[in-house]
Amino acid sequence: MTVLETILKDIQNVKVIAESIDYSQYTPLDLSITNEAFRKQNVDNAADFEKHIENHLAESNAKVAFGGYNEVRDLYKRSEIFNGSKTEERNIHIGLDLWIKAETPVLAALDGFIHSFNYNTGVGDYGPTIILEHKIENQAFYTLYGHLSLESITEIEIGDVVKKGQQIATLGDASVNGDYAPHLHFQIIKNIENNFGDYPGVCSKSDLDHYLENCPDPNLLLKIT
Repeated sequence: MTVLETILKDIQNVKVIAESIDYSQYTPLDLSITNEAFRKQNVDNAADFEKHIENHLAESNAKVAFGGYNEVRDLYKRSEIFNGSKTEERNIHIGLDLWIKAETPVLAALDGFIHSFNYNTGVGDYGPTIILEHKIENQAFYTLYGHLSLESITEIEIGDVVKKGQQIATLGDASVNGDYAPHLHFQIIKNIENNFGDYPGVCSKSDLDHYLENCPDPNLLLKIT
C-alpha cells in the first residue's frame, strides 16, 4: 500500500453526496460485461437507464447504488470518445459511481481548494466537472466530481477554498451530464499532470496498470463497504 493509500484509509467519516443518507442505505450495482441482466438494458436511452437504476434501488430497498471501480463495461460503446476507430477501446472504469436522482447535493470529500472545472460536453463525457486539490501530510492529490449540474460551475472560481463535507455542487440530469442516468463519478488522482477540469475516468486495457496506480480505489476513502 502506498503512502497516499495509507493516509486515505485512516481518514474517517467521508461523504461525497447527500450527507443524510447512511451507508447502510447504499447497495452495490454491477454494470460489468459479466452482468447478463444489465447487458439486456437499453443504455443508449438515458430514461430507460434511469428506470433500471430506480428499479434496482427499489428492489434493494436502498437510496444510492454504488460501484464501478476497475469494472469492465460495455456501456461506452455508444460513444466515439471511448470507442474510436483509430484508438484502443477504453472500457475500464477507474472511478466510483454513486447513482441517485438529479439535484442531489455533492460534497467535498476533504478540505482543499478548486483546482479546475469545465463543461465536458459530448455523449458519454462528464458534463460539468469540478476537480479539487488537497494536501495531507505533504501528500498532494486531487478528487474529481463528474456529471454535475450546469449551475454547479457557474459561480465558482479556481482557488476557492472548500471544507470537508461542504456542498460544492448538485448532480445533473441526462441533458447535461453526458446522457447518463443521474450519478456522481468520484475519482482520486495522484498526479493530474496538465489536465484541467478533466481527467480520464475510463481507460484501455493496455493503460490499466498506470491508471490503477495513479487513481486509488475511492472506497479506501469513503469506506462504503
